[in-house]
Amino acid sequence: MKKFMDDDFLLNNETALQLFNNAAKNEPIIDFHNHLNPREIYEDKCFDNIAQVWLSGDHYKWRAMRANGVSEKLITGDGEPFDKFMAWADTVQNLIGNPLYHWTHMELQRYFGITKPLSPATALEIWNACNEKLRTREFSVRNLLRMQKVSVLCTTDDPADDLSWHKKIREDGFEIKVLPSFRPERAIGIEKEDFPDYLIRLGEVSGVCICNVTALLQALEKRLEYFIEAGCRVSDHSLESTFYEKTSLEEVDGLLKLRRCGRELTEEECGKFKGYMLTELAKIYHKHDIVMQLHIGAIRSNSKRMLEKIGPDTGFDSLNDFNYAPELAGLLNAIDYTDELPKTILYCLNPKDTEMLAAMAGNFNGNEKGIRGKVQLGAAWWFCDHKNGMERQIDAMADVSLISTSIGMLTDSRSFLSFPRHELYRRILCNKIGQWVENGEYPNDLEYLEDMVRNICGKNAVEYFGF
Repeated sequence: MKKFMDDDFLLNNETALQLFNNAAKNEPIIDFHNHLNPREIYEDKCFDNIAQVWLSGDHYKWRAMRANGVSEKLITGDGEPFDKFMAWADTVQNLIGNPLYHWTHMELQRYFGITKPLSPATALEIWNACNEKLRTREFSVRNLLRMQKVSVLCTTDDPADDLSWHKKIREDGFEIKVLPSFRPERAIGIEKEDFPDYLIRLGEVSGVCICNVTALLQALEKRLEYFIEAGCRVSDHSLESTFYEKTSLEEVDGLLKLRRCGRELTEEECGKFKGYMLTELAKIYHKHDIVMQLHIGAIRSNSKRMLEKIGPDTGFDSLNDFNYAPELAGLLNAIDYTDELPKTILYCLNPKDTEMLAAMAGNFNGNEKGIRGKVQLGAAWWFCDHKNGMERQIDAMADVSLISTSIGMLTDSRSFLSFPRHELYRRILCNKIGQWVENGEYPNDLEYLEDMVRNICGKNAVEYFGF
């Protein structure tokens, strides 16, 4: 029997051990998609207690606590931090097989040196040990990032954001790159109630009178240029329903006019608007050498009762099951036809789409610039970022593409303690490669394999994004 989460955790063969310890373990972390708060990085925040850093804003944990029967008072309510922590400790003990169990204990080990499993019996001891360290400057936000050898992190930002905190971080000389990502979701979400008001705000910050679709794209390009000045290398889009229908500029101009006059549009009409905007924005990204990320398949705010009670992004989103391969093919083809397709990463929330996206990426990889993996299947995301999901993503890339071109893992997190997720991925990657070698499916060429692992763990991303 193996020891609980020891140094050999998930490394089940000799080749895996060599690859992880010699190549993956000490590579700097490139986290190109997360939801961290740049203000907290600039201010170098210290946390009052482990409940604050673990349970504030983490909808992954909130969902698990609800499933364990915990009162909302101890989840998002006004319960005492220690009581919330005790509720989490009880939940953790019940999380066998869940990635939250591994994440929790990797964070305890890597940041605090605590190897005891968290449970109600050990919770008070762990609470005191963590809090004693968190209240020191050695455990400030910036030092937490340094502990995990983070080199680059990309936050997620609205085009109307002034990026003041990113600028202050850079001016402060912080050695870790904290870069904005361009996420124009509100400028494309024509079905949203606040869409007309958002256009007014975007027009004000860009200095463009947004009277038609051409002006909207001009405003977004001006804001993208502003983001690029702050170090932006990547954009991000969330696609959650019909996102591509063939249309024309004249038709989408008419749709925009109708929406600004207060008329609700059909899903097909919204799909036409979104498809046109995505096509034209992708060409702008290509022009400026910005990577495009497409996160596909969430269905959000499913509980209206809880949405009205505590708001969005609180743990009531899940995976959708709509079929979108023809739409995605149409969108990518429309952009690629004029050879203006930017580097593109495709993420699925529903695991049924993993192999489809891996195969779809291969349709549009041709380029004369020598870009490896120009269009590729992204890391296992959200409801897929567990051991099975990571293995499936690695298998899908290897089955129909080149896993050697992968740009690796990300956190997609709001927590400053989430970076051991990269280690979890690296262990799974090395174990998978080790299995292939020890099964006789690939030569035991450790020099090449170690170089490939280093590339997947970070160097591919540095080259791909141009950090």
